[in-house]
Amino acid sequence: MSVRFDLDPSVTPELRDGICALWTDVSNAGGAVGFVPPVTPEDVRPDLLGHLAAMAEGRERLVVGRDAAGRVLATAFLNLNSHRLMRHWLWVYTVMVHPSEQGRGTGRALMAAVADAARTLDGITGIRLTCRGGTGISRFYTACGYKEVGRVPGAIKVADGDLRDDVTMWLELH
Repeated sequence: MSVRFDLDPSVTPELRDGICALWTDVSNAGGAVGFVPPVTPEDVRPDLLGHLAAMAEGRERLVVGRDAAGRVLATAFLNLNSHRLMRHWLWVYTVMVHPSEQGRGTGRALMAAVADAARTLDGITGIRLTCRGGTGISRFYTACGYKEVGRVPGAIKVADGDLRDDVTMWLELH
């Protein structure tokens, strides 16, 4: 299945609902995107609305991947730094690929689209993201060219007695 990536698509009710459904599906499949399963769209919606508000205020950008029918299959939110000493890099949040697309190259294509989008933004020279330790996802980001540059042991509490590292990854744009 071919996935088309767009930067800053129009936020329609269909897109909003598609991202909410994707976030719910990814979370319930065990994806480390801010929730612990089980979750419902109602659990996810407030976080999504926060991202959409930041987009409306110009603080975030969205890269979205959709199939030919327009179904949302992948997302990443690009958070622009407001601090004067850090405006040359951005954060990437809520990187998601639908479980049906995992292992098919969609994640790598998403991260390439994120890097391409960042390169179009004036003065951006690097991308920073964090991921949950213990999931193996840092190997994926390493394969996409990111380097681990920091780790906070036990910073993420998944459940009582289940603390995970918060891993910081960096991609230098060339």
